[in-house]
Amino acid sequence: MSDCEDDPAVFSSNTLPSDLRFMATVANGYLGTRVYGDIMHINGVYNGENSDSCRADVPSTVNARLTIPGESALKETYTLNTRTGVFCCITETQDFKVIQQIFAHRTKVHLMVLTITLERLTISKEQFTVQIKSSFVPHSQNIDFVTGPDFMGAMYIYGQTLTPEVKGAARQSVHMISMPLSESLTLLPKEQRNSWVFLTSVADTADQAKGCFVEGQTLVQLNQLYSSHVAAWAALWKQSSINIRGCRRLNQALYGCLYYLFSALPPLKPTDFQYIGLSPGGLSNGGNGEDYHGHVFWDQETWMYPNVLVFYPELARTLLKNRIRTLPAAKCIAGQQGYMGAKYPWESAVSGFEVCNEDVYGLKEIHINGDISFAFQQYFYFTQDLEFFQKDGGWDVVSSIAEFWSSRVTWNPSEECYDIIGVMPPDEYQSDVTNSAYTAVVAKYSLQFATELASHLKVTVPSEWMKIAEKIKVPFDPVKQYHPEFDGYKSGDVVKQADVVLLGYPLTYPMSSQVRKNDLVIYEAVTDHDGPAMTWSMFAIGWLELKNVSQAQQQLSKCHSNIQEPFKVWSENADGSGAVNFLTGMGGFLQTMLFGYTGFRIMKNYLHFDPIIPDDVGELWITGINYLGNKLQFKFSTEKVTIVLIRPCGLQQSALEVVLSDSGKSFVLNEGQPVSFLLERGTIQSKCLAAASELSTKL
Repeated sequence: MSDCEDDPAVFSSNTLPSDLRFMATVANGYLGTRVYGDIMHINGVYNGENSDSCRADVPSTVNARLTIPGESALKETYTLNTRTGVFCCITETQDFKVIQQIFAHRTKVHLMVLTITLERLTISKEQFTVQIKSSFVPHSQNIDFVTGPDFMGAMYIYGQTLTPEVKGAARQSVHMISMPLSESLTLLPKEQRNSWVFLTSVADTADQAKGCFVEGQTLVQLNQLYSSHVAAWAALWKQSSINIRGCRRLNQALYGCLYYLFSALPPLKPTDFQYIGLSPGGLSNGGNGEDYHGHVFWDQETWMYPNVLVFYPELARTLLKNRIRTLPAAKCIAGQQGYMGAKYPWESAVSGFEVCNEDVYGLKEIHINGDISFAFQQYFYFTQDLEFFQKDGGWDVVSSIAEFWSSRVTWNPSEECYDIIGVMPPDEYQSDVTNSAYTAVVAKYSLQFATELASHLKVTVPSEWMKIAEKIKVPFDPVKQYHPEFDGYKSGDVVKQADVVLLGYPLTYPMSSQVRKNDLVIYEAVTDHDGPAMTWSMFAIGWLELKNVSQAQQQLSKCHSNIQEPFKVWSENADGSGAVNFLTGMGGFLQTMLFGYTGFRIMKNYLHFDPIIPDDVGELWITGINYLGNKLQFKFSTEKVTIVLIRPCGLQQSALEVVLSDSGKSFVLNEGQPVSFLLERGTIQSKCLAAASELSTKL
């Protein structure tokens, strides 16, 4: 085996998937395309009014297939290198090699790149020619492209989306400059090797598209275009990674999930574009009629966001800022439906108004509000970034959601509780229930967090918020000792996906271990086997929490059915149907590693851990957990935990210590000095925060 074949981050095959939906994707948070697909997508560019809104198709300039005249005995290798963010096709004859590379530049996000290299393998001096077949046509079903004057020898087209999302709003502009593909390329007799770079620049103004194209061409001339892209990916992997020692299949799945998730996110440095958010199919998918049209909904906050938060709080903040940006629309929706505060849409695109194509979800699946508030809560607990709530609009979202819940509940005098009537729970097989357990808990948390945050900000909020939170009904069966999914739930009724099990994680709703087990057993038996991919990860996390490794591994193994070869693309359903590339399923899978095996829980004043490492995993290495601004590396084995402070925050109030729960031992974390201890639960906390919390408890 070559080094590449040994590397679990490199996916190679001699054939392409028979279903081209499972082709690898390349993206950078602004531009994305499915390799050998006819279209590209741009972050935030949608076409269609209201529920017709979908990612606008932009013709792909990098979909080129190469042929070698007169050659039949060819060796072809297709490779997605997740370490470099590059897709490569290598075609070899007896005498020559053809290398085709496609990538969306990691930091120069307006650039999509195709490179073709011809190389001699022998001392032959004959001329060698490859023919290029491109699918590019300067037209789109969603954008009224016209051709402008060439720029620096490159083709220039520009246009606007046909229909804005909201009636009367401006149509969105797209400007694209691309080097035209030749019909053929030739390696001359005197040449040993030659490369051609076909650059495409995409932006929303002509000046920006031209400026980025010039910048790209300069990098080409300096021979830095490819190297700068690869260096950016290398830096990303160095800062954040998950590795399993001894389980190649699991490692491959992890690299694939992290690559596709990172690809859908913008660079860490501030960008010149407004990032819209994470959709279930990522940036490369989501056109008309597919992959949820590229819309953003609870998949972002509940399934993908926790993984982003623990590695890159600054990118988690970017996701939350889009919810801040669309708060006016959410307030408008609440008013239209007769409620106070803000009601976020089930599906959103650019405007923040509802774009779901079925009314029932937008009207009934209101747990989205609680999901968003909980994401803001996790951000605050993990970063203690109060300024984000004081100055950047975070408080406005949190308080507006609390205000909504206070107007959405109904007092039930017979049970002396507040009901939440007429909702669809995460289990979408139910459309009109009372007191969905999951919805009730996220509503309760929304009101509690808003009250808590108000005290930090020294803001006065209605005292009834806490009274309502305390009295919101969360269904519980004291005889069977489990949480019915809603009032009137009949044991044995089929459930679409993870619902009640989410109370244990991520919500950490208080319950005994026996109730937690009962919830898992009861709902595992009735959850639809054909349900979406992320579900089984939540059952796995629950069983790991209870230290039942075999049951957890059994649930986690189901996820592998959703991983489509050879490029580790996820499908929503195990049979390959549904959305691709399903970041939601990947998000759940990653959470099993980040919160399941480790037992990580983001609590108010500390990061809890309670690890359990199965024998077939051996060692789990996680690099780049960014708690309170401190970068940490963890090594978990079946017997021991090692923690290293890679980079301290630098602020005294964020200095960290490890406190073990059973033995009572504590360790101060100093930069570069490993701290090791036998497998035991405990906390990582700021010494200052812990002291302040202890003082407030005494007072």
